[in-house]
Amino acid sequence: RELVECFQDISRDPSCRAVVVSGAGSAFTAGIDLSDLGSAFAGSPDEDVARRAWSLRQRILEFQESFSVMEKCPKPVIAAVHGPCIGAGVDLISACDIRFCSQDASFQVKVGREGSPGPPGCTPVSPGVPGVPSLVNELAFTARVVRAPEALSCGLVSRVLPDKATLLEVALGVAAAIAARSPVAVQGTKVNLVYSRDRPVAEGLLHVATWNMAMLQTEDIPKSVQAALDKKGPEDVPFAKL
Repeated sequence: RELVECFQDISRDPSCRAVVVSGAGSAFTAGIDLSDLGSAFAGSPDEDVARRAWSLRQRILEFQESFSVMEKCPKPVIAAVHGPCIGAGVDLISACDIRFCSQDASFQVKVGREGSPGPPGCTPVSPGVPGVPSLVNELAFTARVVRAPEALSCGLVSRVLPDKATLLEVALGVAAAIAARSPVAVQGTKVNLVYSRDRPVAEGLLHVATWNMAMLQTEDIPKSVQAALDKKGPEDVPFAKL
């Protein structure tokens, strides 16, 4: 619930242009609390099975939203992963647009160990993770640990940094670079990338054309052109909030 509320606020906040998600403890995520999960999704044994299933489905949809809300957020979201990233944490970072990790990071989906198809509503690898069916299937079936070098080689993350301090410095630096760009361009780009990901090229291009018939009229374009002529960077342009 807190993730949903947080990212809904971020989506509406014109002062926010990029987001970094990191862990405060010794791990990025320690995995879900199974006892807490059981109580959250348990229904009354005396309740009609159809009604119990209907209620459970609503709770599963709410659970899914805690991750998909990050993908729906128009602001780019950067995951900075240190230490273990376990279970639903993998789903969480999969919903982020950019993923960095420290050298000590590890990733694990404990579906097989927990004797269930995974936390309600979660898949071993969400749409944001590269589609490598063999590897995805292996991780889902075996629950083996993926270390940082392998995560980089398979595209789960795009950078591996030596330690948590460097990781956060780089992640915040990338966020600052994104925030310096035109919010019309950045947020429009994310909307179109997400829309086009699982659709035919022609449909994606049509969506971009419809989107840009309005967005290309932004005042940010002449500002950017003038900055380039003046040999200035985007951080020198006073782009209005969006």
